[in-house]
Amino acid sequence: MSTIYFYEPDDPFGFLSNFYPAPLIIDGQTWLCSEHYYHAQKFESQDIRRIIQQAPTPDDAFRLSRQYAEAVREEWMDVRVEVMRFVVMKKFEQHAELRKQLLATENQVLAECSPCDAFWGANSEGVGENKLGQILMDVRAKLATAQRVLSL
Repeated sequence: MSTIYFYEPDDPFGFLSNFYPAPLIIDGQTWLCSEHYYHAQKFESQDIRRIIQQAPTPDDAFRLSRQYAEAVREEWMDVRVEVMRFVVMKKFEQHAELRKQLLATENQVLAECSPCDAFWGANSEGVGENKLGQILMDVRAKLATAQRVLSL
């Protein structure tokens, strides 16, 4: 089984990145990409969430979440994977072309080739938990099942 590595949004499989520009509407609010939504959810403060939501780039959203680190909600580490799973599913539910591209990866392993995050990614030697890749593969499987059911 081959592995698809991704990291930068402008790479060949960059659409898998949370930094990829794929606006989302969640609970009536628009988010520039999944990275914005994910980092905003770290906070209970609606003011901080709004600041992150309005960040001009995903890099800025990430930096702002670090800037407000002392205000991260207490249970964040317990819920972060489910928040990521939720926003990744929304991204591919709301963008038909991205969903098509994800489904076209079929049964290949998806791995965020992160040089600095061994939780969400894994380096090119496969060292890391690759949680984002696992979530993407789970979302792909659910979307493929849903697509098969609809075509019956």
